Amino acid sequence: MRLKFRYNQIYSIWISSDIKVGDDFFVSSPLYLVGGRNILIGNNVRIDERLRLDAIEEFDGDKFKPEICIGDNVSIQKDCHIGAINKIFIGNNVLIASKVYISDHSHGKINSEAILLAPAQRKLFSKGPVIIEDNVWLGEGVVVLPGVTIGENSIVGANAVVTRSMPKNSVVGGNPAKIIREI
Repeated sequence: MRLKFRYNQIYSIWISSDIKVGDDFFVSSPLYLVGGRNILIGNNVRIDERLRLDAIEEFDGDKFKPEICIGDNVSIQKDCHIGAINKIFIGNNVLIASKVYISDHSHGKINSEAILLAPAQRKLFSKGPVIIEDNVWLGEGVVVLPGVTIGENSIVGANAVVTRSMPKNSVVGGNPAKIIREI
C-alpha cells in the first residue's frame, strides 16, 4: 500500500507537467488524458483511479477550442469521464462520486440526415457549456448532459440523468432529473 501511494505521488508530479494544476494536487493512476493543455485544475484536488479527461481539439476534421476547468477543493472518485469540445466548468468544493459522466457534446444533432449515419460517424455537436457551481455533490453514476448548469449547494442523487439546468440549493434525482426538494 505504501509503495502504491509513493507511485501515485510521483505520477501526480509527472501528470502536472502536462496540464495546469494548482498546489496539493494528487491523482491515482491511471489517468486517461486528451488535450492536456486545455485543462486547468485548482488547488487541493484529489482524483481517484481511471479518470478520463477529454479536451477534444479535433474530431473528423472539425476543430474545437475546449476548456476543462476544475476548481479548488474538488474530489473526483473512480471511473469518471469528463469530455469537452466547448467548456466544462467545475466550481470549488465539489464532490464527484464514482462512475459520473459529464459532457458538453454529443455525436450529432438529432435530425433526419444525421440519423442515417452510424453514431461514431456523426459530427460532434455542443448545445453549450456545462457549469457545476460551488459546493455541489454529484452522486454515484450521475450523467450531466450538454448545456446544463447545476446551481450552487445542490445535491444530485445517484444515477440521475441531468438534461436541463437545476437551480441552486436543490436536491435532484431521476431520469430525467427533477427537483425533489429545495434545501
